[in-house]
Amino acid sequence: MNETKILAAVNGVNITEADVTRAILAMGQRGQSLMNPQGRTMVLEQLINRALLLAAAKRDLIELDPEFKAQLAAVKNELLTKFEIDRALKDLRVREEEVREYYDSHPEQFDRGETVTASHILVDSEEKADSILSGLKAGSLTFEEAAKRHSSCPSRESGGNLGEFGRGQMVKEFEDAAFAMQPGELSRPVKTQFGWHIIKLLARSEGSALSYEEVREQLAEQLLAEKQQKAYDSRINQLRILFPVDRF
Repeated sequence: MNETKILAAVNGVNITEADVTRAILAMGQRGQSLMNPQGRTMVLEQLINRALLLAAAKRDLIELDPEFKAQLAAVKNELLTKFEIDRALKDLRVREEEVREYYDSHPEQFDRGETVTASHILVDSEEKADSILSGLKAGSLTFEEAAKRHSSCPSRESGGNLGEFGRGQMVKEFEDAAFAMQPGELSRPVKTQFGWHIIKLLARSEGSALSYEEVREQLAEQLLAEKQQKAYDSRINQLRILFPVDRF
């Protein structure tokens, strides 16, 4: 593709393949679907429309309008502020050794904690829960069949499976019952604010630490954000000395 190729001209101003490409790239992920002939044609039309509006705005001397000047000044001030912040933060980096040192010195932050994997059947009365539990113990139907037939929870579509969860992710009554069980065990009916549950524990994990590789990227971002905040605060403190601040 010849990026210098002129695709259109509006009031003497050329629009090239490169202009279309830049407009698509500026859309980020949303623009990926436009990297084709049909999409590029649509973007070209948008650029032509913008160029027409710009030509009209210049002809109508909108630049002299007081409201335009006020908004332009506000945008300029915002941009100047952003550039000043970027200048204060642009050289900040987080070294690999810093990330590793933080990981090694804060092991408690990377403990996954105990988890369980469970399924449940949710009904609206204890009597109904007792009846279903009796059927399960008698082997007249499987837990998954009973969940699909009787449970009012959306998890019934997957046989009542709730997946893996840790402490603090479920209501207390449900959590206490689940974490007191062993894999394969069925609970007595458990009452919560949602109704009556029959819980089947599928698996449990005593917990393990997240590896350095699992948290490295997120931890590096966290440490960089902390550095940036400190640098920002330091710059503001310097400016408070340099420029007067009067409160009224």
